[in-house]
Order: sequence, then structure tokens, then C-alpha cells
Amino acid sequence: MSESHHSNIFLGRQPILGREQQLLAYELLFRDGPILTANRAEIVDPSQATATVIANAFTELSANEALGPYRGYINVDQEFLFNDLIEALPPKAVVLEILETVEPTAEVIARCRQLRDKGFSLAIDDVIELTDAARPLLELAEIIKVDVLGLDAEKLTTLVQRLKPFGKKLLAEKVESAEQVELCKRLGFELFQGYYFAKPAIIVGKKLNPSQLALLRLLSLVLQDADTSQIENAFKVEPGLTVNMLRLTNSVSNGLTTHITSLRHAITILGRRQLQRWLQLLIYTNPKGGGPGDNPLLQLAATRGRLLELLSDRVVPRNREFADQGFMVGIMSLMPALLGVTMEEILTHLPVAQRVRLALVEQAGQHGQLLQLAIATEQTNPEVIEEALQRVPAIGLDFLNDCLSQALFWANNLGREKADDL
Repeated sequence: MSESHHSNIFLGRQPILGREQQLLAYELLFRDGPILTANRAEIVDPSQATATVIANAFTELSANEALGPYRGYINVDQEFLFNDLIEALPPKAVVLEILETVEPTAEVIARCRQLRDKGFSLAIDDVIELTDAARPLLELAEIIKVDVLGLDAEKLTTLVQRLKPFGKKLLAEKVESAEQVELCKRLGFELFQGYYFAKPAIIVGKKLNPSQLALLRLLSLVLQDADTSQIENAFKVEPGLTVNMLRLTNSVSNGLTTHITSLRHAITILGRRQLQRWLQLLIYTNPKGGGPGDNPLLQLAATRGRLLELLSDRVVPRNREFADQGFMVGIMSLMPALLGVTMEEILTHLPVAQRVRLALVEQAGQHGQLLQLAIATEQTNPEVIEEALQRVPAIGLDFLNDCLSQALFWANNLGREKADDL
């Protein structure tokens, strides 16, 4: 079906993390409107637009699959709260986030109680104070989202003390600094969301540990087509990395009929092209062999890599090298955030192609434009997405949506399928 026959839908998401910065859920961000044309349509009925977008997202975008094991928080306004479509959503896969604009009338309270009885989890959004009128909603909710940005330490402490008797999970939203994270942890918050976590440059900021140095050396060996024995020997000093390599390769290696049981087996079965791919991903995993699936930075890097691979195949069809380089650009684009060093310093250790270097350092060239598009999908501003799409005429919005859905699904399955067999 041509793109002109599709409704323009777009799925964005912001991670919701636990106390150890492990990935637990996403807030889903939906967009609607013909952003590919100069004639933008005004959305007359925001509630109906949201309903339409959500309905499409859980069918055409397969958002329920793209979420993987994580729940999706969906914003619910006054009108959509009473829309029958809301009951078509999978209760176990979503959290209904009641917006602060919803008046806690008797009808609203009754509707929220009805939805809770149907198995839906409720979250109350943007709480900055406790009022008598809000108490019935808070009592029905599972999660209370506290807007920490507009509250100083004293006001936040007082608010939390008043909210704790409700016995609900507290989620700190709009977290923008390490100081806010530490304060919220001391106050007992269990969930966290905000630019401090969503901006990958601030998620971490550590120096290279021995495992990451070893992986950069391994990746360099593969790029230089070194002997298998050299690669194996470099792995032996970090046994935890071998465990995660096997988890990754067995989780989403499409087309493999044989379960990979050893590193040499992986090298033999996968070949150097796929081995290079898993090494790039492995840099984001726990060096002690912990499960990679709950690392938000790994999720983001894997999504970028797979998205750029799919988009590269549209820009230059049937060119495996170009698509592989797109995957590399996507994965490596977040390495400075992970390793705490500049991209230039990282590339001094890796003999990458010039077009890959150009994309990573300057976001220039075809891969650089695709990287800008991938980054735009992680933001909440549809105008940024529109500008990025205009720079890549070969990519339409519907195709981007399809590729993003595939990339999210692929990334969410990293290290999960067959992991119990290891």
C-alpha cells in the first residue's frame, strides 16, 4: 500500500528505570499529522487523534511486540479516558497515565475504578502537591509520578512524606541531575524518568574498564581479519564477555538452526561479519556476564544500529557493505556516552571506513544523515523528525515507522531468547 493511503503514525519512547538504572518500562509518545507535507493539518480533536494513533500503533506498528518485556505508559486525557478504545489495549502491557489536566470528578473516579477492575494499572501524572480533591485518584493508582523539576529539596521531601501513607510506587519524573537522583533515592522513589537518563551522554560517563579495552582490541582484530586463535585468546581473559557473547548471538541470530555453545563455534557459524556485529553490541553489556537485556544504553544502541541497517538498505539497495556500515554507525554512535571518551579517541583504536568515520565524527554523509534521523526518533519534537526526513528523500514516514518497529522488537529481544539454555 502506498504511503498516501496510510495514516501518519509515529512511535517514540522514553525509558523508565529502576533504582539501579535498569530498564523497566517506557513512556510511549505518539505523533499524528501529515508531517511530510508543507500543508500541515490542524488536529481538531486531540483525544480522537490520540485514540486513532494508539489503535494503529498496537496493530500496524506492533507496539505490543516492540515493547518486549517492558510495559508502556500511555498518556490519558479527560476525553480519552471515556473512549471505549482504551479497553482494547492489552492491560498487562500498558500503564494508563492519567494526565494532570483530568478533573477528579465522581465520573472520573468511577471510570478509573472500572478500568482498574478490568486489570489496568493506573499512574497519576505530574503530581506537585497533595490536594483533598486528588486523594480518590491517588488511592486508585498503582504509581504516583512526581514532577521533581519544579520542587526544591524541602518541598519534595514534604510532598513525599505526605504521599507515602498511600502505599504507592513513587516515580520521579523530569529528573535532570545526579543530585536529584540521589535525593529521590534517599526519599524512597522506586522509578525514575527524565533527561538525565534519556540523554545518553549523561547516563554514564566512566572511563574504559579492562573488559571494554579488551573488546575494542577484539573489534580491531576482527576489522583487520585476524586469525581466529588471536580472537579466542583475547576473549579468554574475560570469561564473562564470552557468556554475554553467547547470549547475544543465540537471542536474535535469525536463520540459525544450531544453538551456539562456544566462542570458536560462534566464530565458525557466524562468520566475521556477524562476529563484528556482536562485538559492537557486547561493549554495552555487563562485563561480569550479567544479562544484557535490561541495560537502557544497550537498548538504545541496538535500536539505532538495527534502524540504520534497515534504512541504509533503502538508501542503497542490495549493498550489504553499506548496510553493515549503517549498523556500525548506529551502534558506535553511543560509545562516547558509554566509555567516557571522545569519538576521535575511540576511532584511533579502530580501522573503520572513511564514510563511517565521517558519520560518527561529523554526522555527515549518507550514514550521517541516517544517524540524525535515528536520533530524531528518540526525541519528542515532531519538527525535528520532519527536518531529518527532508534530508533523506528515499525514506518516507511510513517506511520509517515500519523500520523503527522492527528495530525496537529486535533490540528488546537481545539476550532474552534461549538465555535459559546457557
